[in-house]
Amino acid sequence: MEILLALIPAFAWGSIGLVSGKLGGTAQQQTLGMTIGSFIFAIGAYVVYQPAFEVTIMTVGMVSGLFWTLGQNKQFQSMKLMGVSNTLPVSTGLQLMANTLAGVLLFREWTSSRDLFLGILALAFLIVGVRFTTVSDQKDSGDEAASVKKAWMKALGLSTLGYAFYTITINASGVDALAVILPQSIGMVIGALFFSRKEQVWNQYTARNILTGLIWGVGNIFMLISMKAIGLAVSFSLSQMGIIISTLGGIWFLGETKSKREFRYIIIGCVFVIIGGIVLGYLKS
Repeated sequence: MEILLALIPAFAWGSIGLVSGKLGGTAQQQTLGMTIGSFIFAIGAYVVYQPAFEVTIMTVGMVSGLFWTLGQNKQFQSMKLMGVSNTLPVSTGLQLMANTLAGVLLFREWTSSRDLFLGILALAFLIVGVRFTTVSDQKDSGDEAASVKKAWMKALGLSTLGYAFYTITINASGVDALAVILPQSIGMVIGALFFSRKEQVWNQYTARNILTGLIWGVGNIFMLISMKAIGLAVSFSLSQMGIIISTLGGIWFLGETKSKREFRYIIIGCVFVIIGGIVLGYLKS
């Protein structure tokens, strides 16, 4: 049951790039709309669970939310530069490495030789799968293409940093996962307002993207619950299986063009990701 709960974020988060891509807007408009939606969801969660608040919970939640906004905003920028099907597999691989290393090195989640063997095997499958999904037949040429790729890589690096500390902050503090949701959403809105301070964002596109925030909120609450139940390394790795939805959806739903060879490698990569997720599930059995 814990593994099934940990897979809910994969379905929720895997669809965010597709939904936001259809709803439209700039990276700042998408980020702000999404944080407003997550704030609305967090209020609902608070009404249902009514967790106790204290200074530590408020601080940890807001810091985590600020880091998340950095991660999501830069990921939106990356998708604008190179598309959903190109960005999400690479972003997933970087996040897997960062969070899994944190889970193992900082929180000592894998202690036995069995854990280490299965964990490394699962990561190998996941990383190889991600690599297959990034195979491209297109040749980069010219200063403009090089500049776009450089900007894309920089945005992905900052996105990975933000996403990593979003989960690490909560896991390291040991606070109640449900109690942190509302203050976290407040930090997210503050961060989104900061990123959008130089742009006119109060429009229909921001309003539309409130839906992505509600979807994210569903994934987030199950991510926090599963993180406490099965650990950061496994829960975060399972949540990133949404790569299958986002990569294939970017091609079929958003119309991002791929050659037959590229599509074949994407299918193979998705199979590797699924196998890696199964191994991670077995690790906790």
